[in-house]
Amino acid sequence: MILVDVDAVTVTRPERPLFDGVSVTIDSGDRLGVLGINGAGKSTLLRVMVGATEPESGQVRRARDLRMAILDQRPDLGTGTVRDAVGSGWEVESVLDRLGVSGLLDRRVAELSGGQAKRVALAAALVSDVDLLVLDEPTNHLDIEAIEWLENRLARFGGGLVVVTHDRQLLDRLCNRVLSLDRARWHLTEGGYKAHLDAEAEREAKAARDEQSRRILARQELAWLQRGARARRRKPKSRIAEARAVIDGGPKARSDRLTPLGLDSFGSTRLGSKVIDLEGVSFAYPDGDPLFSGLDHSLAPGGRLGIVGANGGGKSTLLDVMARRLEPTSGTVEWGTTVRLGYFDQLGRDLDPDQRVREAVVGDDGKLTVAQQQLFERFWFDNDAQQARIGSLSGGERRRLELLLVLGEGPNVLFLDEPTNDLDLDTLRSLEGFLDDWPGSLAVVSHDRVFLERTVEHVVQVGGGAVVPLGSGEVVWKGVVDALAGENRRAGKSAQRAKTKGATKRRTPSTLRRLISQVEEEMSELEAQRDRLDGDLSVVSDHVAAAKVAEAMSETVSALASTEERWLDLSTELDDLA
Repeated sequence: MILVDVDAVTVTRPERPLFDGVSVTIDSGDRLGVLGINGAGKSTLLRVMVGATEPESGQVRRARDLRMAILDQRPDLGTGTVRDAVGSGWEVESVLDRLGVSGLLDRRVAELSGGQAKRVALAAALVSDVDLLVLDEPTNHLDIEAIEWLENRLARFGGGLVVVTHDRQLLDRLCNRVLSLDRARWHLTEGGYKAHLDAEAEREAKAARDEQSRRILARQELAWLQRGARARRRKPKSRIAEARAVIDGGPKARSDRLTPLGLDSFGSTRLGSKVIDLEGVSFAYPDGDPLFSGLDHSLAPGGRLGIVGANGGGKSTLLDVMARRLEPTSGTVEWGTTVRLGYFDQLGRDLDPDQRVREAVVGDDGKLTVAQQQLFERFWFDNDAQQARIGSLSGGERRRLELLLVLGEGPNVLFLDEPTNDLDLDTLRSLEGFLDDWPGSLAVVSHDRVFLERTVEHVVQVGGGAVVPLGSGEVVWKGVVDALAGENRRAGKSAQRAKTKGATKRRTPSTLRRLISQVEEEMSELEAQRDRLDGDLSVVSDHVAAAKVAEAMSETVSALASTEERWLDLSTELDDLA
């Protein structure tokens, strides 16, 4: 069944077109990923699809009585409590728990942080009984475990899905089509993210072949124009100039993203043998439990440290302590004398919204140097974008400007706190390419699985009052997945178990297999009980009885989740003995 039909839709900004003549149909069961540079109009296109924004031309047809749930970049949850915005019931509580906001049901939405509001809005969309889900950056502010859970839930959703995301693994696993926006142009590709990359590479190859043909034709015409026939000498000189321009110039750029970032040209000062040393470091907020304690760690020259863990576990706090933004409760943090730190954090820089982009880079003297112009070009800020006021930038464009300002300072130590939030995939790929060859030291907090795989060598998990090493080299990602799969989201118990595992007596394989068998029996009983209660919920009519059944369902789902975690822990312990 056709849910939404977008026909030749066009939207422009005052200074440039966003997209022109976009046509795409969303059927029930379709999974459409939407990609594009920051400011290309991805969020605007989603709003056009759902009817929140009217296109300047073209039309959008929607199925009669179409039920939709929309996750905006800046969601509007009303003025009440979280319970008012999301609803109640065992499924709501389960989804909120999976997204790490289970304790917020009775909090007023005005008191939520931006990340909490986004997760609550995502929960509201996921529990809605709808035909079409439209999600704008749903993985922002989620930890790795929550992202994997979200993938599984969306994979089971039977309706249509439209999603804007920078998460490449989610795109490739879920999407059967990809729509990319590029400076008023658009391309629709059948398949996931890999198919999109293949199609993009083929388009670039075709453009190169077309350019070669164009140059040959231009040379032929130039030769013809310059021949001695008197009549031909009367040809306008402008035609000769145009032909020379084709030969001497490069191919006409199809977009401002055709050339790579060129981040490798940024210089940085030499880094000495000592970078950042932490000795016996502990940190706790006033009246709170320690987020970590007794931490000894050295960030070596050229070291690549990834920091993962559940939301609220202390990842950003650890980065702030290493950056000396926060004083440790105990212990010492020492920097080498050559350290020049660049910090790209979640909060961003305090920039004047009335200031123009060029002024933020150039400074008070107002003169643009050749190096600064090259910097703008490498970050795809053309002349129009340079003159734009910072307050008019999209969230992703502002983040790209902040990244430009950090890297432009030439640091030899980089701290990146959730760098993938709000950045488009072109910038992410270029940043990853830069970090491949960059000789400095890196510490990065991220939930982006592909970004972690490509940029770090050693991963630690923060949670439960401990910082636990998870692995290095090729086993990094397996360590991350194994550790986070069994993590208790409220207390970070897996981190504490990993810390004390060496002090406990190792169980034999036969003992572990017996325990696994017992847990599997418990899981089967709980699953059967859950299914029975689910059937009771569908037929019970009395609200008092329904409340009792719902409470029993919530308890069963919670017990089943705990049992599944026990099974995962036992299986991991058995695998470690193999």
